[in-house]
Amino acid sequence: MSLLLLRSFVEVYRHCSLSDAARSLGLTQPAVSQHIAALEVQVGLPLFARHSRGVRPTAIADDLAATIGTSLDTAESALAQVRARSHLVTGTVHIAAPADMLADYVLPRLAPLLDAGLDLRLHVGGRSALYALLLEDRVHLGLTASRPENPRLDCVTVGGEVPIAVAGREMARRIAVLPLAEALQREPHLAYDLERPLMRSWLETNRIVLNRLPVLTAPDLRALRNAVAAGLGWSVLPDYLARSAVERGELVRIETPHDAPRNDFNLVWARNSLRHPRVARARELLHAALSE
Repeated sequence: MSLLLLRSFVEVYRHCSLSDAARSLGLTQPAVSQHIAALEVQVGLPLFARHSRGVRPTAIADDLAATIGTSLDTAESALAQVRARSHLVTGTVHIAAPADMLADYVLPRLAPLLDAGLDLRLHVGGRSALYALLLEDRVHLGLTASRPENPRLDCVTVGGEVPIAVAGREMARRIAVLPLAEALQREPHLAYDLERPLMRSWLETNRIVLNRLPVLTAPDLRALRNAVAAGLGWSVLPDYLARSAVERGELVRIETPHDAPRNDFNLVWARNSLRHPRVARARELLHAALSE
């Protein structure tokens, strides 16, 4: 049974579409249809039922997909990595992450990929947009604080962040002379959005309840960092984003009884993308760089 036929089967099974599978494989739809037909001859039973919006796997296809699992992805990834190490790999790799994470966490660690001869194209996107870009083959690698649930995606943990509370120098002095919960309630606070995602875990860990909404929201943590430094309010930021400003004295860390739990960062990719040597090599290099 040809690996090419199995790869076409896996892509059709994952996409439930011949045309989407063909696009993912860089083949024509008739070629993929021929691969499925040839595999059905070998199996002796139909694998997919055609309908107006794509194809539906049969029970035999479900069994075959379960048997294959991720072994084909693993084998192709291993082969691509060997090829990447034994040849000069060039080409373009697309990487996506949230804007603030991309600027302060990812960009300073990209030198190994450029030194390896890869051209990089960077994209901005939150969790939902990032997953969509990966599934549509518009980017090859993504970095996010979440773990994907879609079986077509895979990930590995490559670092993380610890949320810390910070304020400008004058506000930090006012906070320091009062009980923490009372001081923070009195002073204005700034957040990513009204849901306060990063701040929420920090507040829960330290058993602090805020009875007022943030006076300012900004969907870029770098903007919040600058707003805190300007004295507009206090906020909770990732340690990697605030560290340099704290060391320079622009921000002051608010001491608390407990540190919030660490949020892991995950390097995410579409399983089928690792059959390309440049993507396999980029993932290997980025994994190493981000894990330091």
